[in-house]
Order: sequence, then C-alpha cells, then structure tokens
Amino acid sequence: MNLMDVNSTWAWAAYEPSLDSPWDLDAAAHLFRRGGFGAPRQQLVKAVEHSPAEVVESLVSAEEPKTFQSDMQSLLRAAIATGNVRQLAAQWLYRMLHTPAPLREKMTLFWHGHFATSAVKVGEVRLMQTQNELLRKYALGNFPELTLEISRDPAMLLYLDSATNRKSHPNENYAREIMELFCLGEGMYTEQDVKELARCFTGWEIKRERYRFNQYQHDAGTKTVLGVAGVKSGEEAIRIVTEHPAAPRFIAQKLFRFFVMDEPEPTDELLDPLTRQLIDDQMNVGPTVRRILGSNLFFSPFARARKVRSPVELGVGFLRAFEGTTDFLHLADTMDQLGQGLYQPPSVKGWDGGRTWINSSTLLGRANLIHRMLNGSKTRFGKRPLPSYFAANGIDTVADIAENMERSLFAVPIPKPAIERLKTLEVANRDSNWVNLAVHAFCTLPEFQVA
Repeated sequence: MNLMDVNSTWAWAAYEPSLDSPWDLDAAAHLFRRGGFGAPRQQLVKAVEHSPAEVVESLVSAEEPKTFQSDMQSLLRAAIATGNVRQLAAQWLYRMLHTPAPLREKMTLFWHGHFATSAVKVGEVRLMQTQNELLRKYALGNFPELTLEISRDPAMLLYLDSATNRKSHPNENYAREIMELFCLGEGMYTEQDVKELARCFTGWEIKRERYRFNQYQHDAGTKTVLGVAGVKSGEEAIRIVTEHPAAPRFIAQKLFRFFVMDEPEPTDELLDPLTRQLIDDQMNVGPTVRRILGSNLFFSPFARARKVRSPVELGVGFLRAFEGTTDFLHLADTMDQLGQGLYQPPSVKGWDGGRTWINSSTLLGRANLIHRMLNGSKTRFGKRPLPSYFAANGIDTVADIAENMERSLFAVPIPKPAIERLKTLEVANRDSNWVNLAVHAFCTLPEFQVA
C-alpha cells in the first residue's frame, strides 16, 4: 500500500460499504476507537443496524445531557478543592469513560495536546480546568475563535509568559508559538514577525484569575504582522494569523494525523480537499472531522491499524470495551508514568505520539496497566468481576474471549498461535483466575498496541 498513489477525490468521498469494505462490527469498532475511546460489543451491534453516515453524524452531534454535566460539575468542584492536579486528571478520565459525547471529549484531548499547557508551570488547578472547559466548548467549533480565547486564557498567559508581556520588554514566547506550533508551522513567518506580534500582545495580563487588558503596558504603535501593515491590537493580530493561507492546511494535517494515521505524512494533494473544506466552513472544524470519519480513506486498509494507541486510549478503551470502571486516581498516575499525564503535557509541543509511545519501558508499563486494572479491588466490569461479566454475556472459552476482544479492541486479527497457546492455559487453570490471565495475555500482544 502506498499512500502517494491514493486519489484525493476517492479518499474523502463518503464511504459506501461494499463486499471488499463491509460495514460490520470491525468497521464500527474502528470508528468508535478513532472517533472516541471505543465501545462495548452491544453498542457496536446497534451501530451496524444503522448506516455509517448516521453513526458518524450521531458522534459529531452528540452532546452531554444536563444531568451528566451537573454530575461532572460536582466532581470538578471536589477535585479543584483539593488543589491537586491528580484529582483533575482522575475526573477527566472518568468523563472520557462515561461521556455520551465521546467525539467531543476526544477532540478536547486533541486540543489539549495542540494548545499544550502544563499545570507544572501554571500551578493553579482552577485555571487548568477553566482552560479544559474552554477546549471542550470549542472542541468541534471555530478555530479562529478558539485561538483568540486560548490566547487570553489565564493558564496559557502564565504558561507562555504572556502575563508579564510589557511594552518596555515584549516577551516573544507566545508570539512564536502561536505561529509555529498553533496555527502555521515552521517556515511560515520571520523573526521580525515574532517581534511585531509580541508587541501586539503587550499589556495582556491576569487580574483575579481572569484576563485583563492593561492599556498602560500596551505598545500602541502600529505593527506589521505577516505582511499586513497597520496592526494595533492583539485581537487583530490573531485574526491575521488565523486567516493566513497556511493555517487551514496546518490544521487539516494535524486532524489527519490524529484520526487517520501516524505516518507517513500526507501529500499536499491528499490534504487539499480537507483544506478547502476548512476554508469553505470559515475554519469550523466539525464538518471536516465529520468528513474524515465518514470517508473512504478512513475505512480503508490504508487507515486500519495505522495508529499506536496512546496511554489514554489504551486504558480508557479497555474499560469502555467491557463496560468497566476502576480506581481513576491510580489510572491517572499510570497515564503519567506512561508519558501522557493529563493537564501535564511534556512541553509546548504537546505529545509527539505515534511510535514515541512505544519503547521497552512503556511496553512493560502498558502490560502492567492492564494487569492492575484487571486485578484492582475497585475495578468492575458491568458492576461485577470480569469472569462474571463474561459469563453473563455468553463468553465461556478462550476462543470466545479472543473473538470478543478481536471485535471490540483489536484493529487486526489476533494471531492464531496466540489463541492456541492460551487454550492450553485455559485447560490448566480452569479452576483459577484463567479469564483474567487470558485477557492480560492478549493485551500484551504487539497487535494490541495499534488502534
């Protein structure tokens, strides 16, 4: 398979099931893994009863009911009161697992890695959660509006030193990152653009945990940003940056990598339809995400098993597949150990993702994560131990477990030799905890690491 040979018109045309590419449990599982955090088998069965377009639309349009939002606010107040970012991370994992709007939550995670901000420097958990709610609000919304709001977000102002940006000493950190990492990419601006843009943001500060514009510290002179002369305000400068011709392609490429494949990088020709879609929609990302998730390319062999599961996708996906719940504080700590500490990305670049999730240390850690969840005292599947959950769903043998896991959790078939080896384990351990042993063994396979 060569991505260079893929026709862009075919790639982004609406997916039509066929004998070679059926709309079945495997296809539905692929959609729910990428467009959310996975789904239990019964949800996949219901999904297959509808058309792919209907299921994609249900993901894009889903909203959290007010009762769910109210419950989450109660959890958040308790987490913020502790002043501990671990509690925030635990509640977010809970939300990812239980939300009726998994795509919105997946996009919130996407923007958290895109507009990366860490509690390690910000220090105040309330500000980190305020930013998280901002990302959720605009998760499938307007990119220029989100960029403006995140630029004035107190956590971001602190993280990239914009809160101390004064006309006498303009700080260039945010000016550089908004162009290089957030909107345009490398090579699309000059050092003079950085200096001029930094002047636009002078006087932006925080007062009582809120953004405030201090006119006395603002450089009121005119600036030239990205070739546009006469710029005076930060708001005007952000509009110029987000309207730059490089911005739609930059965001299209990031969405492609997040939803379709880690590598290789798509060609400009392949990205053109997504870029045009973003332009036509005034940079509202929802329609482009809908197009990606409902496309020929997304459901083709080019995209299947072409992403490495992130730690969050690994842990939350495993629980969602079997209607599980666990100790979320411990799960949050494990995410951090595996390199994806929520509210604590490693740098302003966010997480590199892809193959960087996998090395000898993290492979062991990923296996240990599954083992601890399976055997944790607070872990339940459908409110019961996993063997009881399986028994209630007619899953009685290693072959049954393999078939169920292959449909819900694996992007590729489980190797037959692995299944045969575990059949021997089943016979030898029939009177012990053989179910957990078998599930853990399947989750240590290399095939389990890809989504």
